Amino acid sequence: MPNMDLSIKKQIEALHGPIVVFGAGGFIGANLLRTLLSVRQDCYGVTHQRFIGWRLIDLPAENLVYADLTDKRSIERLFNERDIKTIFNFAAYGGYSKQQDADLIYKTNLLGTADLLEIASKKGFSAFINAGSSSEYGTNSAAPKENDELSPNSHYAVSKVASAYLTKYYGELVKLPVLNLRFYSVFGPYEEPDRLIHRLIEEALIGSLPPLVDPEISRDFVYVDDAVAAAILAASVGVKKMPGASLNIASGKKTSMREIVQLAKELLSVKKEPNWSQMPNRSWDLVQWYGNPALAKEVLGWEATTSLREGLTKTIEWTKKHALAQAVETKLFTGQAMRLSAVIACYKDNKAIPIMHERLTRVFNELKVDYEIIFVNDASPDDTDEVLKAISAKDNHVIAIEHSRNFGSQSSFLSGMQLASGDAVILMDGDLQDPPELITEFFRQWKNGSEVVYGRRVKRDTSWFMNTCYKIFYRLFRGVSYVPMPLDAGDFSLIDRKVVDELLALPETDLFLRGLRAWVGFKQTGVDYIRPERMFGRTTNNLRKNFWWARKAIFSFSFVPLELLSYFSILLTGLSVLAIIWQVVVRLFFPGTPQGISTIIVILFFFGAAQMLAISIIGEYLAKIFEESKQRPKFIRKAVRYCGELIDDAKELRDFVSKRKS
Repeated sequence: MPNMDLSIKKQIEALHGPIVVFGAGGFIGANLLRTLLSVRQDCYGVTHQRFIGWRLIDLPAENLVYADLTDKRSIERLFNERDIKTIFNFAAYGGYSKQQDADLIYKTNLLGTADLLEIASKKGFSAFINAGSSSEYGTNSAAPKENDELSPNSHYAVSKVASAYLTKYYGELVKLPVLNLRFYSVFGPYEEPDRLIHRLIEEALIGSLPPLVDPEISRDFVYVDDAVAAAILAASVGVKKMPGASLNIASGKKTSMREIVQLAKELLSVKKEPNWSQMPNRSWDLVQWYGNPALAKEVLGWEATTSLREGLTKTIEWTKKHALAQAVETKLFTGQAMRLSAVIACYKDNKAIPIMHERLTRVFNELKVDYEIIFVNDASPDDTDEVLKAISAKDNHVIAIEHSRNFGSQSSFLSGMQLASGDAVILMDGDLQDPPELITEFFRQWKNGSEVVYGRRVKRDTSWFMNTCYKIFYRLFRGVSYVPMPLDAGDFSLIDRKVVDELLALPETDLFLRGLRAWVGFKQTGVDYIRPERMFGRTTNNLRKNFWWARKAIFSFSFVPLELLSYFSILLTGLSVLAIIWQVVVRLFFPGTPQGISTIIVILFFFGAAQMLAISIIGEYLAKIFEESKQRPKFIRKAVRYCGELIDDAKELRDFVSKRKS
């Protein structure tokens, strides 16, 4: 609403805040949120997906929140976090032909609205506006009045009728400030790309026309700015005058398909003639479909002030200006995978976890992506579990896993990866030595086509001696490994979903993930960073543990120790033969040469040490074989928490993971 009516601006200023718009990612919801934010900042767009859709990508991240209308706990959490006073419920499912899931239609439009009204009524609010639909009238579609018979002809229409009666109940009997608006054919900027007006303009801009149905089928077109004004007036005026009512938001004018196509041809100078009936008529394509806005004018003082010609002209101008950006953003935010899962391995990190959560949340919000944060408490002896329980209860982006005992960071990563639903998974240590801000560059590299992006530790905030040791090890490891290993790369990485699936499918028990990550292949890129010291407490690594990691790496991805044994045995055999020959020569030609016992002792010690070394190397490989043969689980989860609630049943956990991944 660029040239906003002064009276509408005053009505927005008068609304009690905070204000939330459910379904802000949708067409009308996005326009409503933008209009509200142009006047005041205590407005929040609520989306049912945790990634930001193309309509909202340029809005401030702090004004966008997540809540799923089909999840009552999600709604309760939102109301617990904010003292919401004005509610616009524009969340809906089933209004488009591609939305055919009847179960989801009723869960969203009826049960979700019922939960929302119940929770809001307990908290108290000033206004509740429900977005209804002209579909509520169904076959009774020729300018019906609000109290005329409702004859719904689809699951969507039935669900909307039910939600209208729900608002009627809360308004007339419970005496709450609620109102239902029956929107007719709203059009304008940010409309769904496959809707009539958008398709018509898009095709007409290149001198063509889209497939069309019967030319006599009609619609009642309302420009989106007028629809937004109606919603604002309903919240400021309507809920006081006629709580519980349903109002038609219509122009009152019937426009046939022939008329709208002719107008588009005129405005865009299209010479091509339409080819009608290229598409079959649908059940909702009624010839007489237009509204009666008399009651809306009486109660709200509202009427559609934007003519069809003016609205179409504005939409054409917007489309010309935003067509490329919209196409790019629509592809980027609906066609590509944009959900990220961060898996954090935690051990003695109770103080670092809240900071990690805050920094990760900030990064993901700045990236404007759907996300989840999976903390894995590997039986830490501190109060990590209580810290995670509290964070999980407040933030539904968080899943908290607790292991039955300490299985190690590699098992922790695997445990989180199994539950991760993201299109890419980020592995991090919980001590903040892996800076969350580097994820931004990881993400950029991933979008550019890299399937694995790993952090490359060019320097560590530690002693010169330890830095040198690490450098030497990685180069030694690369030299002896049968797989090209990236230098100075730890577990900190972003891994594409298809790579994650390959890693999860590997049967190995004794894991070395950074090695397996290299082994599976795919396109891999390193990002340089300086690894800081642990923020809290002392590092859990020491010289002995680093040596253990080195052994694990080498014996998992190299046969060089066995090869060296072979070469060493050949060398010793050769030396032994030479020694025998030497002894014979000495005995025959130098019979007076003294015989010393010290030589025998040295040789015995040497060969004994060589044998022990050989046995120990063979023992390392045998130990790995033995460990793999036992096929024990890589970890045991003691508890999984989501939304602060415990998921301890195996079937419930499977269903939970399946739902998240779908």
